[in-house]
Amino acid sequence: MTIAHEIVINGDFRIKPVELPEDSLEKKVKDIVHKAFWDCLSVQLCEDPPTYDRAIKLVGEIKETLLSFLLPGHTRLRNQITEVLDLDLIKQEAENGALDISKLAEFIIGMMGTLCAPVRDEEVKKLKDIKEIVPLFRAIFSVLDLMKVDMANFAVSSIRPHLMQQSVEYERKQFQEFLEKHPNSLDFVTQWLEEAADDLMNQKYRNALPAVGEASGSGDSPGPDPVAVQNYAYLKLLKWDHLHRPFPETVLMDHSRFQEFQLQLEQLTVLGAVLLVTFSMAAPGISSRADFAEKLKMIVKILLTDMHLPSFHLEDALTTVGEKVCLEVSSCLSLCGFSPLTTDKEAVLKGQIQAMASPDNPIRRIVEVPKVQGLESFWVAEHIRVVDGWCTPAPREQKLLPSGLSPTSAYGWLLPTLHLYPLSDPLLYNKLVNLSKCFPEFCELF
Repeated sequence: MTIAHEIVINGDFRIKPVELPEDSLEKKVKDIVHKAFWDCLSVQLCEDPPTYDRAIKLVGEIKETLLSFLLPGHTRLRNQITEVLDLDLIKQEAENGALDISKLAEFIIGMMGTLCAPVRDEEVKKLKDIKEIVPLFRAIFSVLDLMKVDMANFAVSSIRPHLMQQSVEYERKQFQEFLEKHPNSLDFVTQWLEEAADDLMNQKYRNALPAVGEASGSGDSPGPDPVAVQNYAYLKLLKWDHLHRPFPETVLMDHSRFQEFQLQLEQLTVLGAVLLVTFSMAAPGISSRADFAEKLKMIVKILLTDMHLPSFHLEDALTTVGEKVCLEVSSCLSLCGFSPLTTDKEAVLKGQIQAMASPDNPIRRIVEVPKVQGLESFWVAEHIRVVDGWCTPAPREQKLLPSGLSPTSAYGWLLPTLHLYPLSDPLLYNKLVNLSKCFPEFCELF
């Protein structure tokens, strides 16, 4: 289910060849074993008369691989491969000293050229230049491994449309089967949704305090809307403490994706805060210049590129950002005929930028709040409609970005779409989870 989920969610999902680290034990063992195998094959072929046992086994593996690339309608190619790479006939030829390995290799290379993707034409062409049998077989298997990856990716692209049509029902069914086997496996989801509900109730209470003299607690206050609870719960995942809190079970397959979005949101927040303090200190003549804003935005973004790395130190990076920003602002002021920043203004600007290393920095908070509110405004809660007891997404209207977010709009943010299932009891959030597998579909970042 994890692979099917990733294929549906990630339009760029591709299977990649396995590349082991150079200094890893696994790679060293693999290289030693492979070298021993090919050395043994070379010794057998150099015997007088040559021994072809291992070579014939390799031909058999190549035959099976080539046949696996064929589609049901490739009858002629299937017959050619079966006829030429007939292992019984090849064994008889080897026993009688009539086996021509070079001829078999030539046929195999030609068939690989017929079946490979255009991107592999160059690799297949290079095989024709290899004259020694052992290096040739080794290179053939290397290209066949790449062709297997190409075929797997072709299969992924072929089944993606069908998976997208049935993904909701498929994941819901798989989730329900898992839930029946492990009925007590949603503790973290329950806690996550209950916290979201409590936060919404507290916000509602703070925003609707009873007037002086008005009786409080005159009636039971209705609970928050389940869809609003879930949407707010997803927003909380963008501020999740991944080191100290387990991730909710129903979104565990997207754990790394949420971490990526969280880091991206943090980067955008710092970027927006830097632009805000810079433009507030710059002359109106340059703060309104789109080319300068775009240039400054790209410079700061490049300096913050490695925020996701454990070795990244935001304080040091912001020191560099402050120096570069002051240099660019002074340069732009001079070009526009204004006086460059004074030493005092440069010190103030650098200090304000360095202070953004703290998550509680007021300027960061000023920028972060509208960004999160912008995400919430894009959320599909207001576009959800209930039809025959099912919550389904209604057609979404195109919306403009919230005011004040245009300086960072080019880098986009998360625009999730929630597919919900029957809500038999909207006030019981456990049942919301137990009866449904709720997962986000992530649009591309624009």
